[in-house]
Amino acid sequence: MSGDERPSGSASLIPRALAEGRIELLGLLPNASNAAFLARCRAGDDERFAVYKPGRGETPLWDFPEGTLHRREVAAFVVAAALGWPNVPPTVLRDGPEGPGSLQLFVRFQVGEHYFTLQDERREDFRRVALFDLVVNNADRKAGHCLLGEDGRIWVIDHGVCFSEEPKLRTVIWEFLDEPIPAEERGDLRRLAGDLDASGHALEALAALLAPEEVDAVRGRLAHLLTLERFPGPEPGTRPYPWPPI
Repeated sequence: MSGDERPSGSASLIPRALAEGRIELLGLLPNASNAAFLARCRAGDDERFAVYKPGRGETPLWDFPEGTLHRREVAAFVVAAALGWPNVPPTVLRDGPEGPGSLQLFVRFQVGEHYFTLQDERREDFRRVALFDLVVNNADRKAGHCLLGEDGRIWVIDHGVCFSEEPKLRTVIWEFLDEPIPAEERGDLRRLAGDLDASGHALEALAALLAPEEVDAVRGRLAHLLTLERFPGPEPGTRPYPWPPI
């Protein structure tokens, strides 16, 4: 990944190879609950590695509409790009060798590092991750979904079970419970809320990926956070932690 591309939430350039390049499957990634392929994408001189998750390879879930998890991966990137944080790798919807799916830039990371090993020294990064998970209603924020990239940044992945209408937040990051949401992040939330109310780019992108009631639920969660102005606790009667935690 070249230094001038900076594909973070705040500078989310989509590499040409990811957006339109030929997709070559290199093999299945191990230990994935759904089909996930390592792929090589090429467009002219631009070559990238990516993770391709086809809709047809998704294991059906009782609480999410069948065949929608890959679209939720893309929607999570849309929200992160609109907020400017956290760092979700550039993710697009592509019709690949196994059919329509999400294609996410592969980020080289330091094996063995995750939320539990990094939480003390990267507190500010994880505050934004926790806030993002509240917005997208992440039902599976495991510690291992937080990567320390070789570029030194915290990257977050695996957002296939986000955006449910019902409260489903399950995360290992509860250390900010009842803390005030910082003013800068409140401003970012307010800007996103305005975009979703004014037919902005984020609304157009999310409307193409999620059901209308799921987009409405994002608006509701944003409004609640802006009114509350602090990190809420778990919803009563819900299971607040994922399993396994890593």
